[in-house]
Amino acid sequence: MAKPLVAIVGRPNVGKSTFFNKMAGRRIAIVEDTPGVTRDRVYADCEWQTRKFTLIDTGGIDPNSEDPLLIQMRRQAEIAIETADAILFFVDGKQGMTADDETVADLLRRSGKPVMLVVNKIDSASRLNDVYDFYQLGIGDPIGISSVNLLNFGDLLEELMKLLPESDEEEEERDAVQIAVVGKPNVGKSSLVNRLLGEERVMVSDIAGTTRDAIDTRFRDGDDEFVIIDTAGIRRKRSIEYQSLERFSVVRALAAIDRCDVAILLIDAVEGVTEQDAKIAGYIDEVGKAAILCVNKWDAMEKETGTLEKYVKDVREGLKFMAYAPVLFISALTGQRTNRVLDTVRSVYRQASRRITTGVLNDVMADAQAALQPPSTSGRRLKIYYATQQGVRPPTFLLFVNDMELLHFSYERYLENQFRKAFGFEGTPLRFVLREKEKGGD
Repeated sequence: MAKPLVAIVGRPNVGKSTFFNKMAGRRIAIVEDTPGVTRDRVYADCEWQTRKFTLIDTGGIDPNSEDPLLIQMRRQAEIAIETADAILFFVDGKQGMTADDETVADLLRRSGKPVMLVVNKIDSASRLNDVYDFYQLGIGDPIGISSVNLLNFGDLLEELMKLLPESDEEEEERDAVQIAVVGKPNVGKSSLVNRLLGEERVMVSDIAGTTRDAIDTRFRDGDDEFVIIDTAGIRRKRSIEYQSLERFSVVRALAAIDRCDVAILLIDAVEGVTEQDAKIAGYIDEVGKAAILCVNKWDAMEKETGTLEKYVKDVREGLKFMAYAPVLFISALTGQRTNRVLDTVRSVYRQASRRITTGVLNDVMADAQAALQPPSTSGRRLKIYYATQQGVRPPTFLLFVNDMELLHFSYERYLENQFRKAFGFEGTPLRFVLREKEKGGD
């Protein structure tokens, strides 16, 4: 069965994300002394004494706010509560009980879920008496902790384990294809993620920058399992104040590209390919990830005969180095052609994972050299003796040559084109690694 889900909820700025980061063992949620920093649900797999569970961090619940963003944050927390097997209700021991705490407590009681009341910011034994005031909430016995100092984590986890459903031996999780959805701010990344998941998993707003954390969501489509990562929009460096929240988010988005198997780059159909799109695509190519170019908001474009073909040409012109990536025209808002996205993910992942036998590879290499002789410099000609595939994702080929300096970029591109013609490899970059077989000789 699936791992139990534990949701961390409470009003803003009570230390939920600090606790989440300590439990996850790495900085996943953004932590800053500003209410409303954690906007979406963030997930991490945790383990305590052989019991595995998934922890969900949520944005703070501000029950009375009419701010559109805070209303969405409240909705996200409610969704986490609905899906959780147990809830950690965080309150602030330093500030004491508030009317908002009482409102959140009422919400949790109505959920019918097992709830543990956690009084955070109890930084020393002398402050333990601050815990008792929270009995008034009627949620049960409160437990005092310090997320910053890791105080009383063991007792909290012991009690939490009692709330989790008993599970049989967990099924071994299948490998899931990791998908990163990236692009400029407000290009429709969260809308596409929600469309693919078939639910309101991440916040959607026309306010640029709504998504700050990179959010992992595991889901199944048919017989295949995926993890989709919705990331913050990546802006130009000069638009980002150093050490600001948004700068953290950009680092997180780039890290999501680093760990994904397939990157979906969303391009705004109305704006076309921009300089920033090219920079993001360049990073995807540089780190060797399979890629899909999704032109979103296609429903907003005025079309006539040849519009699509012209747009494909413009995309190829703007992203010449990523000619291998398929181009899809979609509308995340209406669902137009979004059913093709996961099939394309499957396809490019298979191509990026493909292995070619050494014999077939060298046959293609021999034909390529016969059709176009390798270059020569100062009377010395490049010789490629042998080729073998060294790795996948991206497909990487080891070439044994007489002199590495003789391989011009243009001939390497020619070999790449010949490999693609013979084997496909749509959607994935290719890498060549050179090794001199006979140093100083022919």
